[in-house]
Amino acid sequence: MLTCLDVICKKLTVLVVGSLTCSALLLAGCNDSSTAVVDSETANIAVDLSVFEGCYTVSNDEPAQIKVSQQAGVWVMQMKEPASAKRVWDTAEPLEALANSEIPKFFSIDPDNVDAVIGRPDRVLVMAHVKPVYANIDPLLDSEYLSYIYRGANTIYKVECDEVNTDILANPHANIIIDNVGPSTESL
Repeated sequence: MLTCLDVICKKLTVLVVGSLTCSALLLAGCNDSSTAVVDSETANIAVDLSVFEGCYTVSNDEPAQIKVSQQAGVWVMQMKEPASAKRVWDTAEPLEALANSEIPKFFSIDPDNVDAVIGRPDRVLVMAHVKPVYANIDPLLDSEYLSYIYRGANTIYKVECDEVNTDILANPHANIIIDNVGPSTESL
């Protein structure tokens, strides 16, 4: 026969075990939230980079100058070669996904308005894809793509890829002669 003390002890045991279980679950939940922060940072890198696949130029009416593609499962970029080269595109350089936390290093845009960032490992070239909704409302943006090329940031345009050499190294100012500009000898 069970005494009243036995019943109370069993109920207290169940209560203590339940409390310990709840505490363990609560602590596990706290640990998962810190992991979630790390995972969300990683999730920023694990974005769909296919938005970058294609060719780009600095002006809508110019031929493609940069090509971004996926080769053997790796994202790469290529620059167009000059007309004198025996090929259209140079050797592919690897690209890697960047975390949105790196955006302020290259662009003056709120990282919340960017959905993907990709760049060369040396960061000489970094590209960002601005969310289309934001690109439509920001009067300073006339393209969804931003590029940072060696210390300068600007919008770039996605254009049709072509396989035609262009003389992108030609000097458009080659025939212009600029006289030496010095202090004026004329008196006022």
